[in-house]
Amino acid sequence: MHHYAGIDVSLECSSVCVVDASGKILREAKVTSEPEALIAWFHGLGLGLERIGLEAGPLSQWLFAAMKAAGLAVELLETRHVRKAFEAMPVKSDRNDARGIAQLMRLGWFRPVHCKSMDAQETRTVLTARKLVQSKLRDVENSLRGILRGFGLKVGPTTERSFCGRIRELVAGHPNLETVAEALLAVHAVLLREFNGFEKQVRRMARSDAKAKLLMSTPSVGPVVSLTYASAIDDPARFKSSKQVGAHFGITPKKYQSGETDYTGRISKIGDASVRTALYEAAHIMLTKPLKGCTELKSWAMRIAKRAGMSKAKVALARRLAVIMHRMLVDGTPFNPAHKKIAAAA
Repeated sequence: MHHYAGIDVSLECSSVCVVDASGKILREAKVTSEPEALIAWFHGLGLGLERIGLEAGPLSQWLFAAMKAAGLAVELLETRHVRKAFEAMPVKSDRNDARGIAQLMRLGWFRPVHCKSMDAQETRTVLTARKLVQSKLRDVENSLRGILRGFGLKVGPTTERSFCGRIRELVAGHPNLETVAEALLAVHAVLLREFNGFEKQVRRMARSDAKAKLLMSTPSVGPVVSLTYASAIDDPARFKSSKQVGAHFGITPKKYQSGETDYTGRISKIGDASVRTALYEAAHIMLTKPLKGCTELKSWAMRIAKRAGMSKAKVALARRLAVIMHRMLVDGTPFNPAHKKIAAAA
């Protein structure tokens, strides 16, 4: 008889449930959220498990990789799909979640998620840390501007080099403001130093990564965009068609059709938000800056802008860039504006 298991992962202990082919619960337990403990527990069952499911999350990729290496038939489930399946659940608990995941595995009503490689995860970690430091750096700058504005001291336009000097110039003669400004400027200096360090590291990573170097042959695609996209795709072969990439990252329109109702909405915004941001920024640069080698794509997007507006044109171009960049990764060829596929897309 076939057996299936579901794991509801938590920080300390995970709830585990095992069911048979008819849906009858055979075993339930709380197991430490460590790969060794979970592997030992499943091996100690003495049952041949067809599928083991766990919901995607912060710990899930780590547990998934170790359990997969141990020979267990484990599947990583899409969080959004699992959440929708459990909406009718009257009582939500870790135990019930594990039971529900086990039943999903039994019925086959689940959508597996790609577990990224360790290299891709490390790249995403560096990019996330860079984005965090950049955000805090801007927060400190805006806070200083807001504090001084309350006293009629307007900072005005500044550059990275002139910002600190301008702040000290404005607070001169105000002892309390000088104390506050010096403290925040010290924080600003540390954040700026670390942010510049991340910038150098990102450029080094982009130069040494074959996929990123290939993607940077595309106009308007730099180190951050290329690394963000390459780490999110990870394995280009997991997409049967390049056209699926746009929907995967949530830059295709939502569709609702029922009876006489047929509604096409805005983009779905499902999937990786950082990839959508990176692609949109690349599309914005391509449409607003004079770049070489993108005349066909730019002309195509500008025709959309004339009839639907610049914002929708940028989204459409971002989706087109996602498709083209995936095809570049699959074929292993740099961007070629004269290529017949790109010409057809435009």
